[in-house]
Amino acid sequence: MRHHNLIILVVCQMISATGAIVFVTLGGIIGATLSSNMAWATLPVSIAVLATALTTVPATLLMQKLGRSKGFAVASVSAAIAVTTAAWALSSSSFPLFLVAAAMFGVNMAFTQQYRYAAAESVRARHVPRAISFVLIGAIGGAFLGPELATHGQEWFGGVQYSGTMLSLAGIYLLQAILFLLLKPAMTEHETHQIKSHRTVTEIIRQPVFLVAVLGGTAGYGLMTLVMTATPLSMHITDGYSIEATANVIKYHVLGMYVPSLVSGFLIERLGVVRMMFIGALGLLGTSIIGQAGQSLLHYWWALLLLGVGWNFLFVGATTMLTYTYSMAERFRAQAVNEFLVFGTSATASLLAGTVIYFFGWNRLMWIPIPVLLLVCVALLVVRKNTMLRRQPAAAPVVTTNE
Repeated sequence: MRHHNLIILVVCQMISATGAIVFVTLGGIIGATLSSNMAWATLPVSIAVLATALTTVPATLLMQKLGRSKGFAVASVSAAIAVTTAAWALSSSSFPLFLVAAAMFGVNMAFTQQYRYAAAESVRARHVPRAISFVLIGAIGGAFLGPELATHGQEWFGGVQYSGTMLSLAGIYLLQAILFLLLKPAMTEHETHQIKSHRTVTEIIRQPVFLVAVLGGTAGYGLMTLVMTATPLSMHITDGYSIEATANVIKYHVLGMYVPSLVSGFLIERLGVVRMMFIGALGLLGTSIIGQAGQSLLHYWWALLLLGVGWNFLFVGATTMLTYTYSMAERFRAQAVNEFLVFGTSATASLLAGTVIYFFGWNRLMWIPIPVLLLVCVALLVVRKNTMLRRQPAAAPVVTTNE
């Protein structure tokens, strides 16, 4: 097990989570300020997630060619440029420029989502669930740093609101780039000893377990993005809660997303991946129930906290299930397909969030997750006895060499 890699990935996950939380918390608010149409308030977040979806395949291919270390470092530099551009957009009150910054930020997010695969490839097969969940723990620090930067960095530089927050993030991302250059090669088989895959991408995709894993990850991430993106608009713009109260709810939502990572890997090993994903889906259903019950601060707090916990169990479980469906030789192709579908759906969800809130309101938005999650539960019941779920996941073999 490469503990060195896992430690670096945890720290870098914290940095990336800090930036993502700041962007999610402020993206819609800044969009509402810079745009003349409230319906487009969440467009910056949507652009970022769309850029993530479109960059997933190129990001995977780049890391396949250059290795995880250099690929992640390049992404960190792009994030630093993105948030610097965002500060420029704020100082010039330019909505189009802020959209450019959002797109550049999304490129980095495509690489960020690959941290969990880098962790899985740094350990032996039996430790894959733990490694995936362990790396996500880094985001707990981001849950505290992100809201602090969003609220206290507003006027740090030049009197332009939020520019100080963005410029502070630029420095943190440059530090992240340096850390990634210290990442060691994954524990993988040497090309000359590795068994080549004769399966096509279509053959990999057509596996029932692969389809359910992608469905779980797509539903979990897409629905989480929908509700999380809509929350700042509903709380701050519609219901009039302060930015501090809004950021606090987002903070506890993110804690709900990542604190369960302390135990979710072990729970998957003990209860099985299907049970954990099922529990996660039920948790997300609970979000809709609480969200429809009211729009008090306490309702928002519990709904977003449960949204985070449900996402963790469903997403970590789906990622683990995905590793059962491909060999090490097939991993980049399978991962690229999964990431594209997950973040393509997430981009759509983030764009819909502002439109649904604007035209229909919070209560109707809360109905959207229910049929999707029921479908996930049915799919899990269908594959629960599939023999593939008893095999070892694709992870690092014993041999340690360069990628």
